[in-house]
Parts: sequence; C-alpha cells; structure tokens
Amino acid sequence: MTPPLASVLFVCVHNAGRSQMAAGFLRHLAGDRVEVRSAGSLPGDRVNPAAVAAMAETGIDIAGQRPKVLTTEAVQASDYVITMGCGDACPVFPGKHYLDWALDDPAGQGIEAVRPIRDAIRARVEGLIAEIDGWG
Repeated sequence: MTPPLASVLFVCVHNAGRSQMAAGFLRHLAGDRVEVRSAGSLPGDRVNPAAVAAMAETGIDIAGQRPKVLTTEAVQASDYVITMGCGDACPVFPGKHYLDWALDDPAGQGIEAVRPIRDAIRARVEGLIAEIDGWG
C-alpha cells in the first residue's frame, strides 16, 4: 500500500460547515492519495444540515461526520493546514503549508446560500489536489 502524498487539515470555527464540506470533497476526489482531517477552534454540536444537504446533491455523504476540536497534534501531523475564518486560533509550526480560504460562513444559511459556498470549496479543493500531486 502506498502512503498518502500529503496530510491536510481543514479548520473553521465550528467544524460544522466549510471544513466538513472541504474534507468531504478531498476524501471523495483524492481517495487514499491524501490523508484528510478537519477540526474547529470552537466546534459545534453537529454538522450544519444545509451543508449535509448541499453535499448530498453532489453525491457526497457527510451526515456521519462530527465536529472535532482543533488540537496542536492535528496541526503537527498535517502537511497542509487550511483555515477558513478561524483567525489566529490555529497554532503555527515551521515546515507546514498554511493557506487561508476566505469563504462565507454557511452557519444559519439555507441550502440556496450554501450551494455557492460548496461550489467554491470544490474548486479550491481541486486546485489543492493538483498542487499536492505536483508536490508529492
């Protein structure tokens, strides 16, 4: 079995919308080539139902995911750390690739508002996979 090319950690405040959608797309599109994690600086109690519904429209099921707390260990174990609106809550370690994706927060939004956020996340994840494939 080939080890993953890279490990990616997606971080947003509640780990209930943006980071869960990004993790779902990366798992789906990259398969075993990339190790995927997600976490939140102040995790919610469940994944945003509008995010679950929007992802289901693309054939990706994130309903079974649960928000997780951001840990120093998760950051240290990741090659890429991608933040989405969590500001300075994410610890910084040398040698990691840090990216900040400015995306609207789907919290409290209906599916109509979440779809464009989902589509923007997919485009960024596709670009990330191309970068990882070129780097790995």
